[in-house]
Amino acid sequence: MSSGDAEATDGVDFAVAASHEDGGWTLSALPSNAASELDVLLRALGQLRSEVGTLGMVSVDEEYFVLARVAGTHVRLLLSDIGAATESPLAAAVIARLELPPPDEDDERVQPAGDLGILADLGLPARDLGAMCDDLDLYPDELLGDIASRLGFGRDFEEMLDTVLA
Repeated sequence: MSSGDAEATDGVDFAVAASHEDGGWTLSALPSNAASELDVLLRALGQLRSEVGTLGMVSVDEEYFVLARVAGTHVRLLLSDIGAATESPLAAAVIARLELPPPDEDDERVQPAGDLGILADLGLPARDLGAMCDDLDLYPDELLGDIASRLGFGRDFEEMLDTVLA
């Protein structure tokens, strides 16, 4: 995605889909509208075949990320910072889909919202994912890279980002 596309999609840094078939992961860049609209993201992920559900990894404004996992009609979501919902339509849509109350604009705590167990069956326990989200020194792309590494496709993820961010 070019920097012009990123500006056109409310600060989306990148959106990557990861699907698992025949024992290996396949990554693909998602179109810019899938990165800025939750319904479009979920439809795009649902169209990809995966034995474990397709993962969507979206980084926005170098501030927060959205993890989505779609398996058939089953959707699981994680927003790395609930406070992002006060300024980002994508984050607000995630909060609405999770049926959570909107965050207080005065609350400056950074905390995840949604399903911390989203990747537990793939080897990343909720406790570990929560601890990763609590590391305020890392940017979303770094956190998503760490998640990709823990799931076994870190190198492919980094190569995908080199292509998508070029």
